[in-house]
Amino acid sequence: MRSKGGFAYLDADEMAEADRTAIEEFGIDVVALMENAGFEVGILARKMLGGSVAGRRVCCIAGKGNNGGDGLVAARNLHNWGARVRVVLGAEKKELRNIPARQMEILEKMGVEINGPTGGFDGAELLVDAMLGYGSRGNPREPMAGLIRNVNSSGIPVLAVDVPSGLDATTGEPNEPCIVSNATVTLGLLKTGFLNRESKRFVGELYLADISLPEPIYRKYGQEPGKFGRKTLLKVG
Repeated sequence: MRSKGGFAYLDADEMAEADRTAIEEFGIDVVALMENAGFEVGILARKMLGGSVAGRRVCCIAGKGNNGGDGLVAARNLHNWGARVRVVLGAEKKELRNIPARQMEILEKMGVEINGPTGGFDGAELLVDAMLGYGSRGNPREPMAGLIRNVNSSGIPVLAVDVPSGLDATTGEPNEPCIVSNATVTLGLLKTGFLNRESKRFVGELYLADISLPEPIYRKYGQEPGKFGRKTLLKVG
């Protein structure tokens, strides 16, 4: 753990412990954290699209884990706000973990278009990268590796959820391949990898989102209290 500007920066193991504490010791359901995360991702997506998403084309690219679940919640919010949303999964539907699978089922019932890993995102005005989270290590595997390359060559603006897929959250070093995003919204607490200047090219503009972690967790890691007193989405740096 490190600190800078009153913010705490956690490595991947410390972040996993913070999440575990919120869930197991304070009793906050994973779904509640995911709902808060997905809402804030939607807020930043709306900001990146000029303040309104009505009629705008957004593609959320979601992995099989909880990072993908955050992206699916964001897709639901954006759809509800009037965006034309498409989802591309970075895995087959049957591979999604339980909670992300439930989020996907909700979207299906709402009539949101959901495609497998071979689905395209041509025509999208914004791509939401929710493939790999802070716990990911090593080079991304197929089919997500191919999706990452396609995103990077698309020329479409990218919003990364928590960390750009392929970036090591602890060291800030990119694996091969790695998402090059225009903005990253990291969740709850900042990651030590963002202190690596080399990560800036992949992270883009960095935002910290309040997902309602209990205040004692912030104090444990030395973050100044009241950071989210006026806004739940803070631009960092």
